[in-house]
Amino acid sequence: MESLTFQSNHFEGVLPNSIGNLSTQLNALKFGSNQISGMIPAVLQNLINLNSLVMDENLFIGVIPSYFGKFQKMQGLYLSGNKLSGQIPSSIGNLTQLVQLNFSQNNLEGSIPPTIGNCQSLQQLDVSQNYLSNLKNINSLDISENNLFGKIPTTIGSFLNLEKLYLQGNSFEGIIPSSIAYLKGLELLDVSRNNLSGFIPKGLEKLLFLKYLNISFNDIEGPLPTVGVFKNLDATSIIGNNKLCGGIPQLQLPKCPKVTKSRNSLASRTIITIFCVVACLLLVSSLLVLYWRKKYTTKPSSIVSKIDLLPTISYKMLHRATNGFSLNNLIGSGTFGSIYKGVLNQEEMLVAVKVLNLQTKGATKSFVAECNVLRNVRHRNLVKILTCCSSINYNGDEFKALVFEFMTNGSLEMWLHPMADCENQSKKLSFLQRIIIAIDVASALNYLHNHCQQQIIHCDLKPSNILLDSEMIAHVSDFGLARLLTSTDDSSQKCTSTIGLKGTIGYVAPEYGMGGEASTEGDVYSYGVLVLEMFTGRMPTDDMFKDGLNLHNFVKMALPKRLAQVVDPMLLPREVEELGVATAVMIATEKDDNDNEIEVEEANNIEDSRHIDVDMQKCLLSILNIGILCSLESPKERMSMEEVIKELQLIKSAFISVGIRKG
Repeated sequence: MESLTFQSNHFEGVLPNSIGNLSTQLNALKFGSNQISGMIPAVLQNLINLNSLVMDENLFIGVIPSYFGKFQKMQGLYLSGNKLSGQIPSSIGNLTQLVQLNFSQNNLEGSIPPTIGNCQSLQQLDVSQNYLSNLKNINSLDISENNLFGKIPTTIGSFLNLEKLYLQGNSFEGIIPSSIAYLKGLELLDVSRNNLSGFIPKGLEKLLFLKYLNISFNDIEGPLPTVGVFKNLDATSIIGNNKLCGGIPQLQLPKCPKVTKSRNSLASRTIITIFCVVACLLLVSSLLVLYWRKKYTTKPSSIVSKIDLLPTISYKMLHRATNGFSLNNLIGSGTFGSIYKGVLNQEEMLVAVKVLNLQTKGATKSFVAECNVLRNVRHRNLVKILTCCSSINYNGDEFKALVFEFMTNGSLEMWLHPMADCENQSKKLSFLQRIIIAIDVASALNYLHNHCQQQIIHCDLKPSNILLDSEMIAHVSDFGLARLLTSTDDSSQKCTSTIGLKGTIGYVAPEYGMGGEASTEGDVYSYGVLVLEMFTGRMPTDDMFKDGLNLHNFVKMALPKRLAQVVDPMLLPREVEELGVATAVMIATEKDDNDNEIEVEEANNIEDSRHIDVDMQKCLLSILNIGILCSLESPKERMSMEEVIKELQLIKSAFISVGIRKG
């Protein structure tokens, strides 16, 4: 038995102890929406292989058992709508595969256990409508990049010790609660990429220690203040809110409509304002003395402070670290250089050293300056540039290299197209892994395009430039090479240059071939091709793509009926894969985006997609459609990275939910 379900009935009474005698191979136990009462029986701990336990909307009392921590395979745990009390057991942190956790509408008290941080796969957490104290002593709260929705609770203002609050990348709606103004020690606030609306709370401009505020990509409206953090252009990000007005002149926002006020009211406000400013200056002067004497014991935020980095490194050190740039240390090569694995003497640090192919001489000074700019670009999905080297090698030639953090799982290309003797031959990327990688890459591009101090266009996005760390988190590399390889002495004063960079055949946007300037839309095109490659398993340079047929047209003309013929066989059930091999092939003529006739291979059995699970079909069709929309020939018709991320998050959530419910 794999699943036992008796939900939405009228069962009463308590759970019998005999339920513990069910097969230990049981994966899912679902008896939500009944009237079952009593305490949660201890015999449930016998069912150690459960991955889904649904017991919401019942009448259970007592505490949440600590033995729940034994369910190592648990992915979905639903206890909402009961009468459970006591504290959330710390053993919940043992559920490292947990994706959805719902303890809402109970009588729980205490705080959320810190061990919940061990649940790194957690996507949805709902503990609303309880009596939790909600970590009032915490000084940093990061719940960014999740699927959280609803309003930001006003109780956030009770976290009086909070210094850093990260809420970005969710689906919060409503207004920014005015209670945030109670957080007098708040230094960083990021609510970007949500669905927030309304006006900016007045109190935000009075937070004396607020050094960074990001409200971008919401629907916030009304006047933007000009004091406090709002007067610092570099400390405030507001893009993507088209209804804002006012603000400092550098933002070039429209003027706010004038509101008629009496002279007495204006005079009173002026006097009060002057008094407050003087008082604040005195207060700030006093606090600054104490503030700078205080020794920080916590790690500074990577967003608002510059992390101490390695100094500019010498050629000699890199020569020694890579064993003389030995072929045994060579781990990759491309258009712009060769990459070597190295070990720096300092703390035995494992690094990747990219030695650049220099086509022009000079610009040594600007190379170092540009490298210093790029190594302060920080995002979890960008390869971290540790330092650079600009020197002369032992042959007297100019030498330039970048030093990166080392990625243990190699490139995405190695996983999608392993060589016959590759050690990853036996490893496969699941659908979920691929969609997470697609989200990671989209997040990195979105950051480069929209959230850097100076916009960066990648120009050469492809699988070999996407590296995977030990946890299979994707990191985009080779970003900003345009800055480094075409920099001049005044390059820091102008936008990212991309002169001379044509990208890689198959991934380069068609407008580049006609002399078009590098653009974010060009990166989106490369991303679209990448997505199609990830889920079809076909390179855009495959021999089959000729005479006007490309990967974009190949996928577009096959959907939706011939889905199984274009999807990577590794993502299909075995019977569908075998069916695809067995079907005869004939030649058909179809039309591409420009009404040009193209000969394509077509199987006799055009309905073989029916053998794929319906929910899986929906997910595959949705993500392939994203690849198609991103790789359209017209740049203006392509999706934005913001749209891509939101769509992919929805597909990912749907896929996970289906898996849990079916489990």
